[in-house]
Amino acid sequence: MSEKAWQDLYSQVGASLKPSPIRELLKLTKKPGMISFAGGNPDPAIFPVKEFAEAAHIFAERGQEVLQYGMTEGYEPLKSFLAEWMAPKMGRVTQSEEMLITTGSQQVTDLFCSVMVDPGDTVIVEEPTYPGALHTMRNHRVRFLGVPCDENGMQVDLLPEIIGKARAEGQKIKFIYTIVNFQNPSGTTLSAERRRRLLEISVETGIPIYEDDPYGLLRYNGTDEPTIFSMDTQGMVIYAGSFSKILAPGSRVGWVVSPKEVTRKMVMVKQGVDMCTSVVAQAAVYEYCRLGYLDSHLPKILDHYRKKRDAMAEAFKRVLPSNAVYSVPEGGFFFWIRLPGVDTKELFYKAVEKGVAFVVGESFYPYGGGSDTLRTCFTFAQPEEIGEGARRLGLAISELGGK
Repeated sequence: MSEKAWQDLYSQVGASLKPSPIRELLKLTKKPGMISFAGGNPDPAIFPVKEFAEAAHIFAERGQEVLQYGMTEGYEPLKSFLAEWMAPKMGRVTQSEEMLITTGSQQVTDLFCSVMVDPGDTVIVEEPTYPGALHTMRNHRVRFLGVPCDENGMQVDLLPEIIGKARAEGQKIKFIYTIVNFQNPSGTTLSAERRRRLLEISVETGIPIYEDDPYGLLRYNGTDEPTIFSMDTQGMVIYAGSFSKILAPGSRVGWVVSPKEVTRKMVMVKQGVDMCTSVVAQAAVYEYCRLGYLDSHLPKILDHYRKKRDAMAEAFKRVLPSNAVYSVPEGGFFFWIRLPGVDTKELFYKAVEKGVAFVVGESFYPYGGGSDTLRTCFTFAQPEEIGEGARRLGLAISELGGK
């Protein structure tokens, strides 16, 4: 069949699909000697390989069980562990019927959209926000309403006016998507005051909150803020977590906690997607946790990444122009930098010539924006590379006229 014939048969989603702008640009970063501040990858040097291998002994003991099809809802021992382990953050021990184990936390976005949105419905997002979530939501043909962020996260007080105007135009707003801790890409954390106000607005307007929290356990300094879920008494919040950043992304194990009926709906959608998340992966993750390795590993991760964050902060202090706007994140993976007067897409190509890569800011906006911003990740580069990568970035900025 010809390419034209296939084109005529594609669905609206299939016909409109576009490659990830981040991944397309990252193809240019593969040359030898490149220092990457681009992809938001954990450092494989800190992966608990030995401990995870030990946890795999569960297959010798329970192999006939874990090599079989599993329940769509998830591996019950893992769910029970998470319910207890996350109780301090969640404000209570959540019930099994509220929790679904997913194939990575990004699947939560896909399942929740399947349950909640029809083509043309609206989702409120932070600007900037995680492009993976934008990509998934676009596959569901949603419209976006962006809310600006500052150093304290989403500017929640803008929401009533934004919501009122959109509803007056006939838009159906289905949920508010927020990355509450050390946001990707901005590195900001939504303040406790704004979390409370966001929940109030959610209750007042009847618009639920999707609280995405893949980085919340990676705090290097400062004090944890309460989850929005823990404040919720009306069933307005769903909460998503992941093992990708606290264990390893190759595990592909995430989870979501939501009102029982919403969870049940997502379970039914998941049954038609992949039947269940890999029981092999779930069982290995559970055994790793049961043996106490997750609790003993987290302090090592925090120490490892804190040093890298500090190294990047020191390097940027030396090399970035005086008008650069950024703050040192208290956790997570990312620095978000604004360079007034600099087109960061043009800067990207100049930086690649110098042997350093980052992600241009416009990738994080649903409808464009952030042309003078960029994101750098400090977790993947090795310590000795961070200073040199920052030096190369500084050179590229200066050659483009950055002050």
